[in-house]
Amino acid sequence: MIFGKHVNKYYYKYFLFFLFGILALLAVNWVQLEIPKIYGTIIDGISDEAKGNPDSLFHNPEGIKILMLELGIIAGIMFIGRFTWRYCIFGVGARVEADIRDDMFSHSLLLSNAYYKHHKTGALMALFTNDLQVIRQSFASGTVMTIDAVFLGSMALVKMFMSNWILACFSIVPMTLIAVVSVLVGRIMKQKFKERQEAYEALSDFTQENFSGIAVVKAFVKEIHEIRHFDKINEENRTKNINFVKFATLLNVLLTAIISSIFVVLFAGGAYFVIHGYMGKPFSTGQMLEFIGYFDAVIWPFMAVAQLINMRAQAKASLSRIDEFLDEKIEICDTDVEDIDQINGKIEFRDLTFHYPDGQEQVLKNISFVIPKGTMVGIIGRTGCGKTTIVDLLLRTYNLEDGQIFIDDKDIMHIPYKKVRDHIGYVPQDNFLFSDTISNNIAFAYETIDEECVVSAAKLADVHNNIVEFQEQYNTILGERGVTLSGGQKQRVSIARALVKNPAILIFDDSVSAVDTKTEETILKNLRELRKGKTTIMIAHRISTVQSLDLIVVMDEGKIVGQGNHEELLENCKEYQEMVRLQSLEEEMNGGGE
Repeated sequence: MIFGKHVNKYYYKYFLFFLFGILALLAVNWVQLEIPKIYGTIIDGISDEAKGNPDSLFHNPEGIKILMLELGIIAGIMFIGRFTWRYCIFGVGARVEADIRDDMFSHSLLLSNAYYKHHKTGALMALFTNDLQVIRQSFASGTVMTIDAVFLGSMALVKMFMSNWILACFSIVPMTLIAVVSVLVGRIMKQKFKERQEAYEALSDFTQENFSGIAVVKAFVKEIHEIRHFDKINEENRTKNINFVKFATLLNVLLTAIISSIFVVLFAGGAYFVIHGYMGKPFSTGQMLEFIGYFDAVIWPFMAVAQLINMRAQAKASLSRIDEFLDEKIEICDTDVEDIDQINGKIEFRDLTFHYPDGQEQVLKNISFVIPKGTMVGIIGRTGCGKTTIVDLLLRTYNLEDGQIFIDDKDIMHIPYKKVRDHIGYVPQDNFLFSDTISNNIAFAYETIDEECVVSAAKLADVHNNIVEFQEQYNTILGERGVTLSGGQKQRVSIARALVKNPAILIFDDSVSAVDTKTEETILKNLRELRKGKTTIMIAHRISTVQSLDLIVVMDEGKIVGQGNHEELLENCKEYQEMVRLQSLEEEMNGGGE
């Protein structure tokens, strides 16, 4: 069993399961301690029969029947009891694991982008797998061990002292060594377990990255290099696991040696009392074996104490890691907000200045411009000039100071962030697609949607003809991250996913860079027809993407260096003129090469 602020609630939630499971376990513990007494009676009966004693048990058929009936009842109670406590207590372990995993996943979706920049996928997956398994074992096996150690151990010890207190003392004194050894080894094992988990994190993260980037590995012929790197990490993982197992094995060997030594002492002492008597009274063979039976029953509780110490050390290490994750502050949240029914699409930036939470350098500097409702706006500039940061701030993935971004003349920091995101369609740079059907990827924003809407969005994104070429068409299952599709197809499916929302604000973050100019023209034409009266923002590097838009904002080094339409910028913006000149030269060179 383990306690902590994120797990204590499950003892209340599953109280009845714990109650019935523990009662069943106690019933099993109680009746199983009757078995040594029955065995002792039978052994004494055999001994009396061998001596020709007329009062032998075997001369009393009714006595034998009663003993057999008692054994049958005990066996039935143990069968039903063991099934009940395993179902209840082990079931709680599985339920708690699932509940904590749900809590962790829900929490993970609320964490900011900044968190995932500093924490790798492999480390997070270790939390969701290995660490949670340890917590489950603590709730399940840990509860059983605790109850057995306390109740079964106590009841067995009482019966041992009632049977022969001298032998009980001889057995108990060495058994205290188990607790001492367990505590000492358990402290070391806690550290070894932590090191093992960290090694597993590194292995998991490296493997996940290689699976995701397998195309890059092959393209650069780095298979041998990655295999060697994997061997090194895998060897580290193997070493940490072996070190952990060494101490676990050492603990088991020491415990087995101590227990075996005690058995030798008990048999020798028991034989002495059988021959010479105990406290001036006869001590029969059956009584000796009855005592051995009680000692055999008390071995598991003492072993459970040792394992419980080991398990608790592991569980505390895992719970501390899970606590750290669940205690991670949720940075993006609503404070002092005014709920609104609808977002129309007017956007205003007022002297926007911003730097990332983990940096000091300002990424955006005094950004000011207005996007009227229904306007198609292009934002263009060199890589790293701050274009994508503007999108991140519009999506409320970072917090801002008040009075810097307004939507429909309302401060974005005082509008519920889910409402903001719900009215924005977003096509990101990386075009992430899920390992699901094409249809479900396009309809990602909805639980259910008509297939006609999906097809219509795909046509507007000029990807319908590519989809129908697949054997399963819209039901085609994409590989991980959409690997089944080409780069241009992935971009257009991502565009269709945003278009199907028909949002008040639609943002393209360099989202047509992987398509040819003809496809780009088709998409822009469809957008003009579809998006009349709605705001569209297109971040781009190519002049062809933005030159026909209503407003173009030119950025450089986090500042606005020009804004206007294509013709106006050609007249009064040197940076824009230079971009047009360089891209014209590039087109000429490409044309000349053809």
